[in-house]
Amino acid sequence: MKKICAVMITGIIILLMNIQASAQTEMPITKDSVIAPYTIAVTYYKTTNLVFPYAIKSVDRGSKDILVQKAKGVENILQVKAAIDSFTETNLTVITTDGNLYSFTVGYSNMPTQLTIVFEKQGTTKIEFSEQKDHTKELDDLSKKVIEKKKTFLHRKDKHDDMKLKLVSLYISNDVFYFKFFINNKSNVSYDMDAIRFAVKDKQKAKRTASQETELQPLYYYGETETVPGKHQQYFVVVVPKLTLPDNKYLDVHIIEKGGGRDLQLKLKNRHIMKAKPII
Repeated sequence: MKKICAVMITGIIILLMNIQASAQTEMPITKDSVIAPYTIAVTYYKTTNLVFPYAIKSVDRGSKDILVQKAKGVENILQVKAAIDSFTETNLTVITTDGNLYSFTVGYSNMPTQLTIVFEKQGTTKIEFSEQKDHTKELDDLSKKVIEKKKTFLHRKDKHDDMKLKLVSLYISNDVFYFKFFINNKSNVSYDMDAIRFAVKDKQKAKRTASQETELQPLYYYGETETVPGKHQQYFVVVVPKLTLPDNKYLDVHIIEKGGGRDLQLKLKNRHIMKAKPII
């Protein structure tokens, strides 16, 4: 009996020593290792601008209830607005080219008090243009070639209330994609584009599993991408960095109408992306 008790006591001591050793190897979370999120409010009716001291490298949304895009022509301004009215609070993460991570808690407000928020660098703020701007002439020249090509070979399309969107062709040059779109407004009401979004999404989402979404920031736009007048049709090109898609992902192209409900959306699989042709 005494031997059994001695064995039990020895086992308990060894177990306690192992627990203590394990606890000593764990790295505790300290106040200095936690990034406190900024709190911002956005609305469905207005755009909130976040101005960073360096160019934006990546953006991650906690929910599809908010819309984000870089301001056209600049690399350090992120535009944020609500996709739906009165959404549940979510978050937003932005990483800039200087290696800084910005974390945001995003809530809904009908009347946000701040529509432009500037994050300063050593007391000064400036607009930084993308390195791609050094290649603007090349992007412009190649986009012009693409838009002048008559041949179409994809024919991915969507329509909504007399609006029709079609991806007619896709070209590639120097690991950059050139998406050529055709848009037709058969109605008498002009169509104002609020955003052109490219995002890689999961094909299927299991119950109780958060869907993953990666936003792609276009490098360049060619042609009219602001308004399609009534009874009018036009072509335009959107230039996007090279990508490929695994079997469980698709590329979502989403054109959002400003203040309206005639959104247009295309879903592209990897087999569509692989049809990209060289620009000759």
